[in-house]
Amino acid sequence: MLDRKEVQGDSPLGKRQPEGPPPAPAVQRIRLRYTKRGRLRFTSHRDFQRAFERALRRAEVPMAYSAGFTPHPKVSYANAAPTGTGSEAEYLEIQLTEARDPEKLRALLNESLPAGLDVIESVEARTSGLADRLQASVWEIRIDQVARADAERAAAAFLEADTVEVERRTKNGLRTFDARAAVARLEVLPPRADRPGDAGCAILRLVVRHLTPAVRPDDVLSGLRATADLAPPVPAAVTRLAQGLLDEESGTVTDPLAPDREAVQAAPTTAAELTAAMAPGGSA
Repeated sequence: MLDRKEVQGDSPLGKRQPEGPPPAPAVQRIRLRYTKRGRLRFTSHRDFQRAFERALRRAEVPMAYSAGFTPHPKVSYANAAPTGTGSEAEYLEIQLTEARDPEKLRALLNESLPAGLDVIESVEARTSGLADRLQASVWEIRIDQVARADAERAAAAFLEADTVEVERRTKNGLRTFDARAAVARLEVLPPRADRPGDAGCAILRLVVRHLTPAVRPDDVLSGLRATADLAPPVPAAVTRLAQGLLDEESGTVTDPLAPDREAVQAAPTTAAELTAAMAPGGSA
């Protein structure tokens, strides 16, 4: 039977193990824009997280980690696109313990990521509130075997409606909500000369506000079916083209990384330059 001192942790078996050193503090934040192209659009957000964290390790990025028994790299993901949709405008932010050049970091990550998951922009974060700037998304929906005139008729009926109720099955059961309120803009594009396949399909461009509950492109397709009986014979190809701040008057979406670029230009001395200047032999 253990005596009182052993129960209190005075024996070697009962002593609390010493905690490791605290995690190094973050000295730099980098914001990245990445894509989901081709077959990679079918990857889930969790699949991308695993691939990205593997790329961080391979590229030997000096990541800041959370505290606790199971430290995690400090990566903030913002408003990931649904599985099955392509995207040209996904965003995340990472925190580093050592300053790095954003463009060199982008190149290193792309060497370790599979083709289709491509980092296309990298900028040092000089402002706050990236997630707050992701107010709306621009989506392109390509619907094969649907005439442009039929799509235009359906789009007009959708826009004329005050509300368009659609149903979606969630983990809590079937949910009904209004898809019309989230759509700030909806148009049918003419076929492009450099894309011969456009002649046999309808191409929709829509701007969707990020509301709660979130309205997805497939919800808008359900709304087109409800208001105008537009039922594509094959699944639509959906791609997110942009996301950012919404200009309600024009229905356009602005670049969410623009404030960071402007801040860098206004104060061009980066954390990497400060580190080099303070190093032995660095310039004053």
